[in-house]
Amino acid sequence: MKPFWIFDFGFSIPRQTGQNAFGFALGTLLLAGSFSVEAQQPTKLRKVAFLSQTGGFATNIEAFRQGMHELGYIEGQNIIVEYRSAERGARLTELAAELLQQKVEVIITGGPAARPAKMATETIPIVSNYSGDPVEAGFIESLSRPGRNMTGVTQLAFELVGKRLEILKEVVPGVSRVGILASPLHPGEQRELRETQQTARSLGITLLYNQVKDTEEIDAAFDRLIKEKGNALVVFSDPVTNGHHMQITEFALKHRLPSMFGRKEPVERRGLMSYGPNLDELYRRIPTYVDKILKGAKPADLPVELPKNFELVINLKTAKQIGLTIPPNVLARADRVIK
Repeated sequence: MKPFWIFDFGFSIPRQTGQNAFGFALGTLLLAGSFSVEAQQPTKLRKVAFLSQTGGFATNIEAFRQGMHELGYIEGQNIIVEYRSAERGARLTELAAELLQQKVEVIITGGPAARPAKMATETIPIVSNYSGDPVEAGFIESLSRPGRNMTGVTQLAFELVGKRLEILKEVVPGVSRVGILASPLHPGEQRELRETQQTARSLGITLLYNQVKDTEEIDAAFDRLIKEKGNALVVFSDPVTNGHHMQITEFALKHRLPSMFGRKEPVERRGLMSYGPNLDELYRRIPTYVDKILKGAKPADLPVELPKNFELVINLKTAKQIGLTIPPNVLARADRVIK
């Protein structure tokens, strides 16, 4: 029997087959080795940042994580998310500058953190869940074609503000003087007010409008509302009112005022009702923008998405505390009832 050379890559060739066979075997070995090295290369870690205001709701971050996971992004495996939060704008500005030093590829923001992020960079892509009008704020050129380094979703749907007043009237048919709390610094606030005024006229409701920028102005607005005999409260959703929702809900409970909010969190903390975009869904949508940008898309070309699904949340415990019975037809339409 003719002798064989035995190689540890799993097959044998006769010695007499010569140089060609040896060259083939060696090439195969090198090729197999190159595949092995390539297979062992670690997955590239992408780095993004999530900048938010302290007191932001944990469910929003969890919804964002779920959306990233659904797209195949696992923190610590193929992506790093630098989370930063602060209470005040000045600190948010510092944190935004700090994130630039971390060389993140995308900055994700929500609410009041959008402006510090936008001021910090004109080049790093920003994906925002913005509560106001990003065009009026000067962040983008248009919803359909942002044209700059920011895109994302907006919570603003102007038709909602009138709907909130309509629901309030259904629940409290005798309501006639409704206090409004809103920040004049929030882009889109004046249009929201105009939409609310139009609905109020059709319902025979007088609006008691109060602009608020801090705790002291909110307290002053409460005093005016009592003096002017307001019998319900509608709270526009903006950084000021969102940041003081405990103060607002406690006032409404103390004075037995039916209250309507633009987001569910105040209702989970003793507000009466909310009607607004499903924020968890919007935060689950943000990863689709992050994914596209990490794959080479430019935020300037990605249209800003408007909310599509809205939810009505009612707190029956609060209704009982203020002596109010929610009509069955309204309860039947609620997406969530807190008992």
